[in-house]
Amino acid sequence: MPELPDIAAYVSALEPLIVGERLEGISVRSVSLLRTAGIPLSDVEGKTVRELRRIGKRIAIGLDDDLWIGLHLMIAGRLHWRPPGVALAGRNQLAALRFPTGSLVLTEAGSKRRAQLHVVRGDEALHALDPGGLDAFASDVDAFKRALAAENHTLKRALTDPHVIDGIGNAYSDEILHAAMLSPIAQTKKLSGDEWARLHAAARETLRLWIERLVAEAGRAFPERVTAFRPEMAVHGRYKQPCPRCGKPVQRIRYADNETNYCAQCQTGGVVLADRSLSRLLRGDWPRSLEELEE
Repeated sequence: MPELPDIAAYVSALEPLIVGERLEGISVRSVSLLRTAGIPLSDVEGKTVRELRRIGKRIAIGLDDDLWIGLHLMIAGRLHWRPPGVALAGRNQLAALRFPTGSLVLTEAGSKRRAQLHVVRGDEALHALDPGGLDAFASDVDAFKRALAAENHTLKRALTDPHVIDGIGNAYSDEILHAAMLSPIAQTKKLSGDEWARLHAAARETLRLWIERLVAEAGRAFPERVTAFRPEMAVHGRYKQPCPRCGKPVQRIRYADNETNYCAQCQTGGVVLADRSLSRLLRGDWPRSLEELEE
């Protein structure tokens, strides 16, 4: 799923392309994509784009008459910049916003249609789309702690809950926890003051680093290949590869369609966390430490 740094890169790339431009037409091929019915798509056609905003993991396109188009890419949605007047082709191309300078095409890989397009009017309706998570950059340590520790959850769950904190998903939560040297399964109610300070600093520094990096890339070319797996990442998507801090192999916990990556040496005191599927298979043979795993 595109997360805060990816959405920031999209917004940065789109601003010089569509702000001040007239939306000549909008085509939606997927019935499931359009999530609002009160305002017809024809009402936004012919309007000029006035601004872009990020609302959580949504891209909000502001037009004349206080109209907004909200795009949520969910897991497999992506944006592409194509020539003017391009026709939608292929089952994965779900929508196109056509401008004089080019077409913004929304695609979604796979068979599950989760991406969302909302058309609303006014700031109140726009902010109703915001899940309300805390902005890590606008909060101090105490506010950060209050938000994440309001209920007792694992750090992984708390960081990826959009109602708790803004814009962080599976990939950047792994990177933040590695930077903070904290276990993904540590309980929010049990963190010390020093651990909260490390987590707060790691969240801000990790997100800032990747926003700057991806926005710089978007300044050179439209971000056509947004991915959660990047070679510069410390642990996410790097199972069995060496941790850049200690050199030990990165570990993982797999669940459903997701996986959490972490360094046992740096984050869990050398303890290998149980992978639900493999630990069920191996039972008593499941290694409990890096030493047992290496043996």
